[in-house]
Amino acid sequence: MSGKIVKVSGPLVVATGLKDANMADVVRVGEQRLIGEILNMNGDAASIQVYEETSGLGPGAVVETTGAPMSVELGPGMIEGIYDGIQRPLEKIVEKVGACITRGVEVPALDHEKKWEFTATVTPGTKVVGGDIIGTVPETPVVLHKIMVPPNLSGTITDIKSGSFNVTETIATLTKDDGTQVPLTMTQRWPVRTGRPYQHKYPPVKPLCSGQRVIDTMFPIAKGGTAAVPGPFGSGKTVVQHQLAKWSDVDIVIYIGCGERGNEMTDVLREFPELKDPRTGETLMKRTVLIANTSDMPVAAREASVYTGITIAEYFRDMGYDVAVIADSTARWAEALREMSGRLEEMPGEEGYPAYLASRLAQFYERAGSVECIGSDERRGSLTAVGAVSPPGGDLSAPVSQATMRIVKVFWALDAQLAYKRHFPAINWLNSYSLYLDSLKPWFDENLGKEFMEDRTKAMRLLQSEASLNEIVQLVGKDALSPADQLTLEAARMVREDFLQQNAFVDVDGFSSYDRQEKLLAMILRYDELCRAAIEKGAPTAKLFAIPAREKIGRAKSVEVDEYPKVYEEIVREMEAEIQAIAEQGGEDQ
Repeated sequence: MSGKIVKVSGPLVVATGLKDANMADVVRVGEQRLIGEILNMNGDAASIQVYEETSGLGPGAVVETTGAPMSVELGPGMIEGIYDGIQRPLEKIVEKVGACITRGVEVPALDHEKKWEFTATVTPGTKVVGGDIIGTVPETPVVLHKIMVPPNLSGTITDIKSGSFNVTETIATLTKDDGTQVPLTMTQRWPVRTGRPYQHKYPPVKPLCSGQRVIDTMFPIAKGGTAAVPGPFGSGKTVVQHQLAKWSDVDIVIYIGCGERGNEMTDVLREFPELKDPRTGETLMKRTVLIANTSDMPVAAREASVYTGITIAEYFRDMGYDVAVIADSTARWAEALREMSGRLEEMPGEEGYPAYLASRLAQFYERAGSVECIGSDERRGSLTAVGAVSPPGGDLSAPVSQATMRIVKVFWALDAQLAYKRHFPAINWLNSYSLYLDSLKPWFDENLGKEFMEDRTKAMRLLQSEASLNEIVQLVGKDALSPADQLTLEAARMVREDFLQQNAFVDVDGFSSYDRQEKLLAMILRYDELCRAAIEKGAPTAKLFAIPAREKIGRAKSVEVDEYPKVYEEIVREMEAEIQAIAEQGGEDQ
């Protein structure tokens, strides 16, 4: 069915003669067959957002509807892929038309020619339901792609064979209960704005280890949780998200560059093929899907890119994998919503954003979770969503920041002041929070001991005490404080500089395991505890702060991974002996 364009306003096109079309249908616009999606219908007039540059389009151009909603193609070949916001493979497009990508180019999302080694895991006669795994494909050295029955099908496998196939060839035949035969391939199509089904959603109870001490120890996120990274320009949002993408202990990472600068996406494209995953030894690209929709790409596709990314993530979650979706940044995505809403002449809400901004953000974050996947084998998978928010001027009262804070359970507030002091990750420990602490406490107690959460509480108390003491210091100076308060400032400084601060350019310090974090924090707090006891005996603070072990604690985070348990024990023994000697001397002086 086709209609005619009557109005063009940037990425918005209005066409008449489409009375049988449906909302969310994909359409092809004009002679170049630009791809678009119907936003709303008014009689036979459809408002269409076009995902490509619309210059040159005019009234009278033909619009054809495909009769299907905006969908993604899911199957082997997505890992290591670089897509735009509507899942067009950028590398394949460059091969076809060159670096200057032309409009209307049509390239399938998956390589339809490449052969994959399919190994059947069921036999003819097996009864299956939607989500059941019927075979596997080794997609990369670290990802075993599980071929599943599409969610809406069930019946009996009447024919299946292992071998070398491309993604469009039939690998099995499923006979439904009514006798209809359905050929199964290695691909599925799924509408991006509809969440994939699951059996049951569980409360998240396992932490996502990111290797960043301020995150893992102070403000942890659970696998299947949601987090936001807000902050002003230059405070390190993208760097924090890169670190999460690099080191998180998840099986698959979906990185969505929705509206950020192109050079930041270029950094990802250059770094990930060279960086080694500490868990597998392979490069990070072997478990990553990149969706690049930078600020100079069409606005409408930026809005779709978030849904494309999370749908791909749900597909891997359904295989039983732990998946992380990293969106950089949801503020740019919200700006795309605002632009389309303005062109549709909808009633604007706060700061011009559409009234449905909060519900759209919730639709994205609510698709995260730890779930029991559909199928008969009781697989568990998780999808963790982390979104950066870059409000103008770092204003956390902006509508996108406020709406996000109401939805997510972890808030890593980045601070420009910390970033200017070269303290990275520049997460402000006084403004950030994690609502997963209670649900993760049993895991921490079982795997790291009850002391871990107690030490975290002590460290937070030190940092909060430091903030209140700093106000007094600015009035009367540090020397006017009592020895105990001076020790509080010194211990808090050690927590800040020797524990929370990390150097991403040093491999040893760029990633820190939970065991190492626990030992490092315990060592700093042990120093605080011993010094307090010594001060009570009359030991001078100047001597306590100048012991050789104090400097060794500062350098402890740079100790090689295989040496740190032994070195940390030696530092503690040395520290105990030195402080005890000063305490005894102080007691004698009195």
